[in-house]
Amino acid sequence: MEHLSSFIETILTIKFYITYIINSLLPIVSISLNDDIINDIDKLQKNLGFTGRSEIVRAGLRNIIAEQKERDRLQGKLAALLLIIHQERDDDQVTNMRHDFEEIVTTHIHSKIDQDRCVELFLLKGEAELIRNMTKKFQTNKKLEHVKLITM
Repeated sequence: MEHLSSFIETILTIKFYITYIINSLLPIVSISLNDDIINDIDKLQKNLGFTGRSEIVRAGLRNIIAEQKERDRLQGKLAALLLIIHQERDDDQVTNMRHDFEEIVTTHIHSKIDQDRCVELFLLKGEAELIRNMTKKFQTNKKLEHVKLITM
């Protein structure tokens, strides 16, 4: 049992040094985050086993970049689902943005998910470019908590 403990300690030490070397070779980019986001990052670090905040930010950015590349490859006519979670006070803003894309919205479902938040489900059918534009418009709105496009 003592050998296993020593082996695990050695592996963790190697992982620490590899992470240190990788992080010291990467350019540093500073960002400002509010306390809620920092708390969420710290919870992710603990729950998912990330070695630090930077590793979490890099993983998140890789996911965003991969999603964007996937959207950029979409072509022609397609069907998609756009899911949006927002504060109830922002209902009018969501409705106004939706009206800009009436020609591709085939179904719109709105529901409260708790006291102050709502979920919107848009079933979309149309040209990939219009679906990308609608998704971008919602994703760049800082008042919306979550925006996710699922193509079918």
